[in-house]
Amino acid sequence: MTKLSVNINKVATLRNARGGDIPNVVKVALDCEAFGADGITVHPRPDERHIRRADVYDLRPLLRTEFNIEGNPIPSFVDLVLEVVPTQVTLVPDAHDAITSNAGWDTLANRGFLTEVTASQHKDGCGPGKHRSSPGRTCWLPRRLPTCRRTTQTPS
Repeated sequence: MTKLSVNINKVATLRNARGGDIPNVVKVALDCEAFGADGITVHPRPDERHIRRADVYDLRPLLRTEFNIEGNPIPSFVDLVLEVVPTQVTLVPDAHDAITSNAGWDTLANRGFLTEVTASQHKDGCGPGKHRSSPGRTCWLPRRLPTCRRTTQTPS
């Protein structure tokens, strides 16, 4: 069965462009859940041009559906997901200056790096079937990397 996870980054982009807190990303996320979304997705970037780290911390205790955090596994991102412990983590290979994510991983070329990152996450308590800090929530990373050449990403 297909499940809908709503990415609220553009809502945060609009809020940031306007200044202040309108629209409120937490309210939008909770409304999405109330309207039937199966999850909420965010992609906090180091420059915080849309979702901010504070938004991630604000959302975590309130969401009742899947919470997916996507991002490039740089140290600050890895630290964030280990602290927040979302339901799912999606590793995205985007450069710090990329306007938007537009490609997936070349898993063969990045195998060593991705193996190191996922091993680190498993060591710190994230992984299939492992729970940290709150029942029913799991930070998930694959035990083995896919053998395909590239993962896919839908165009923006």
